[in-house]
Amino acid sequence: MTFNPDAKIDSGKVSHRGRNTGLAVGGGGIGVIAIFLISQLFGVDLSGLTGAGTGGGQASDEPVTGCETGADANENIDCRMAGAASSLDVYWADQFQTEGLQYATPGFFLFEDATNTACGGATSAVGPFYCPPDQAIYLDTGFFDELRGRFGASGGPLAEMYVVAHEWGHHVQNLVGTMDQLNRQETGPQSDAVRLELQADCYAGAWAGAASTVPDETGTPFLQPITRQQIADALNAAAAIGDDRIQEQATGQVNPEGWTHGSSEQRQTWFERGFESGLGSCNTFEGTI
Repeated sequence: MTFNPDAKIDSGKVSHRGRNTGLAVGGGGIGVIAIFLISQLFGVDLSGLTGAGTGGGQASDEPVTGCETGADANENIDCRMAGAASSLDVYWADQFQTEGLQYATPGFFLFEDATNTACGGATSAVGPFYCPPDQAIYLDTGFFDELRGRFGASGGPLAEMYVVAHEWGHHVQNLVGTMDQLNRQETGPQSDAVRLELQADCYAGAWAGAASTVPDETGTPFLQPITRQQIADALNAAAAIGDDRIQEQATGQVNPEGWTHGSSEQRQTWFERGFESGLGSCNTFEGTI
C-alpha cells in the first residue's frame, strides 16, 4: 500500500532498541533462546508461549526520527513501520471503543542483530515477534530482505505491513484475553496454536481492507486504496511463511502435526477472509480451519 504523501504519521510509536550486554541468561533466558531457534527453523514465533525472562542487561531505546509524513513512509523503511503503526493504532483504538473495551498501544521496537526483551534475549534469526509480558512488538527490518531472499516472497510495502499487522493482532489477542484461554502446547492443523495465528492473519487482513479509510489527526487517510498487486504481494508473503513451506525448505518433508502457524493455504485464506469480510469473520476457534 502507498501512503498519502501529506498524511501525518507519529514516529513516536516506534523506537530503535539496542542492547548493552549479551543475550539473557537465567530466569528463563536460555529456554527462551532455544524456543526462538526452534521457532525459526519451523517457521513459528513462539515468543508468546514463554514466560518473562530477566534480560541480559539494560536495553537502550531511541525513538525513530525524521518520520513525519506519508511521503517519508513511502521512502524509508523505518518511517514505513511508523506509518503502519500509526494506522494500526487508530484502527484498533476505534474498534475497541466501539466494543466498549479498554485499548492500550503496544510497544514497537526495531533492532539489529540482537536485543533484550521481557521474554528474554532474541536475535534477528527469530524473525518478527510479539512479547506478551511487555506488550511489545520486536522486528529487525532485515527480515524483509530474508522474506524475499530466503523464503522467496515477492516483497512490497503491503507485504511488510502485513507482518506488522499480524504481530499487532497478537497484541489485540493479548489485550482481550484470547491467549489465556487456549492450549498453545498442542500443534497440528486444527490446534489452538494454529487457530491463534490464523486469527492474527485475519485481523491483519481486516485492517488492510479498511486501511484506506483510517484517518490521521487531520482527517487525511493514512493509506491510498489497495491495488491488486499489493494484495498479491501480501498473499505471497503469507504463503512464503506457511508451516508446510518452511518445513519443506528446512527438512525436505512436511509434518502437519508439527504446525503452529498454519499452512500456506490456511494463512492466505484467513488473510483474505479478513480483507473481504472484516473482523466479524475472524473467529478461527469454531469449526474446521
